[in-house]
Amino acid sequence: MLSLQNRKDILFLSILAAILLIVLPMGLDAFRLNLIGKYLTYAFVTIGLVACWGDSGILSLGQGIFFGLGGYCMAMFLKLQASTLEATKNQSTPGIPDFMDWNQITALPWFWKPFHSLSFSLIAMMVVPEVLAVVIGAAMFKHRVGGTYFAIITQAIASVLTILIVGQQGYTGGVNGITDLRTLDGWDIRTDHAKYILYYVGVFLLLACLLLLRFVRKSKLGRILRAMRDQEDRVRFSGYNVANFKIFIFALAAAMAGIGGALFTLEVGFMSPTFVGIVPSIEMVIYCAVGGRNSLVGAVYGTLLVNWARTSFSESFPEIWTFAMGGLFIAIVLFLPGGLASLYQNYIDPYVCRILRGNGRQTPHTVDKAI
Repeated sequence: MLSLQNRKDILFLSILAAILLIVLPMGLDAFRLNLIGKYLTYAFVTIGLVACWGDSGILSLGQGIFFGLGGYCMAMFLKLQASTLEATKNQSTPGIPDFMDWNQITALPWFWKPFHSLSFSLIAMMVVPEVLAVVIGAAMFKHRVGGTYFAIITQAIASVLTILIVGQQGYTGGVNGITDLRTLDGWDIRTDHAKYILYYVGVFLLLACLLLLRFVRKSKLGRILRAMRDQEDRVRFSGYNVANFKIFIFALAAAMAGIGGALFTLEVGFMSPTFVGIVPSIEMVIYCAVGGRNSLVGAVYGTLLVNWARTSFSESFPEIWTFAMGGLFIAIVLFLPGGLASLYQNYIDPYVCRILRGNGRQTPHTVDKAI
């Protein structure tokens, strides 16, 4: 027999899957569905933040780094696809991306060459962010740097990487980023049919990541991570290598952020340094906080809610939409400090428990246990 909590987890995931796979595609046109697909790419970052921040107590304000790196890995492949000899015959140096030609670069840089391969690009979109996360994590966690200091350092790294990308215009596209991305291995990604396919691919990958993180949370590793969050010194004195556990979960979140970044590039057709810096990183933390930093499914709903509100406010109230968004965040902090997950926990969870248990008895549950 499945436990009550397992049945609740299955119910939450089933409802989310039904909304994403059935309700939204049936109720929205291709343009709006593409917007939802773009919002869901951010959800890869927010569920990773739940694992880092909510479960492990690691607040990173630089997750845009990994989102952007995954996006740039995919953008480099797509740009090389668009830079055939025929398409670039009017350039001074045919066969290289247009921004390189504008910056008087006469040969494709060595680190661009592997991105001719789709297989390499798909691996790199996860491995490159993951390797950087391992390097950052080893440098910080091995020296017991955490809390506010770690958050500030990740912000600084995001700022440095943005400056580096903008400054190396000839190799990265500079402030404009890598644009005019049209085909994926000969497949036109701009058509409505392609947008539908990319949406479903994104949803299935997101659900797979949710299942993976659920498995981690339910395992012994998940219990150790939560123990580290609450009593790190006690876990260390028990003989566990706290730094290695932190590096692992930080790298896992980075890999998921890289997947989201690559999907974002496919959804919108470009990647720029504006998605690597401090502002998008903080926004992603806000998405997680609105949904509930202890709830994986809540983080997805929080991401959808905030981005839908931003789009709606900017369309309906173009002059005051930023104030409306600020009001939304303030209201969440004041009235729902635990995010949307706490709203569910306080008002809905008792009835769900009663139904799933099949009797009138209720037992206390915490948001920390909810998927």
